Amino acid sequence: MPLSDDQPHTRTRLPVDEQPSTSATLRQSRPLRTLLTVLVVVTLLVVAISIANRGKPAAGGGSSSDHAAPGAASGAGPAPSGDQPVGTTVNGIASGFPHSDQGAQSAAANYSVAIGSADMFRTDSRHTIIATIADPGAAGALQSRLDQGFGGDTAARYGLDAQGRAPKGLTFVSRTVPVGTKSTNYNDGDAKVEVWCTGLTGLAGERSVQPVTTNWFTLALSLHWTGSDWKLTDFTSRQGPAPMPGDQQAATAEEITGAAQQFGGFRYAR
Repeated sequence: MPLSDDQPHTRTRLPVDEQPSTSATLRQSRPLRTLLTVLVVVTLLVVAISIANRGKPAAGGGSSSDHAAPGAASGAGPAPSGDQPVGTTVNGIASGFPHSDQGAQSAAANYSVAIGSADMFRTDSRHTIIATIADPGAAGALQSRLDQGFGGDTAARYGLDAQGRAPKGLTFVSRTVPVGTKSTNYNDGDAKVEVWCTGLTGLAGERSVQPVTTNWFTLALSLHWTGSDWKLTDFTSRQGPAPMPGDQQAATAEEITGAAQQFGGFRYAR
């Protein structure tokens, strides 16, 4: 039965020793609250410092990405590295590479681009490329071998004439794109470098029976230091490693022709 508010209220007074101490409870909670506050502040400072240092250059000048050691990129293989791109060219091919392991890798990447270019299918430009990148002692053997590899039946297989020219209205595409380099042997006089590449080869155009396709391969180049630059003495090629093809719709003949005519290639530092 509920009680009315008119009835007298009764208060119970506890003995002094049994009464709860509010001040003591407050004194106990304040140190804990202060400790948690300090921990939060310290954590925030550590996070802020790590974020601020992320973009600072490494000791010795330059950013950390410019001089990253192989394996520095977690789970991604050797980090991009190498000397700055050389500033000199001969017949459109980079030259004057540093006398170093990275200089040899840079030379190998650039020579791979030259060897895989459309210019190799024309006799005069092929001989110019060989004279530019080859060691003088190996130039004769390389020229004979590459004349067989790029002339005659090879050119005809891609629909080119004896001078390496594409049929009227079509554009011949042949490009090598280095994906990465690996030094397999190096000393002051000689170097062996492998270059993992992807390539584009074929005829672009509406009437093409040899459409432009992609290919993955690895070039192994032998280089010799001539006293002023790295020069090619020999090379071999093997297929792959090829990644799983992506789920992409192939471009039209017009789009491929436009891309081949509008997008220029690169010289490589590493």
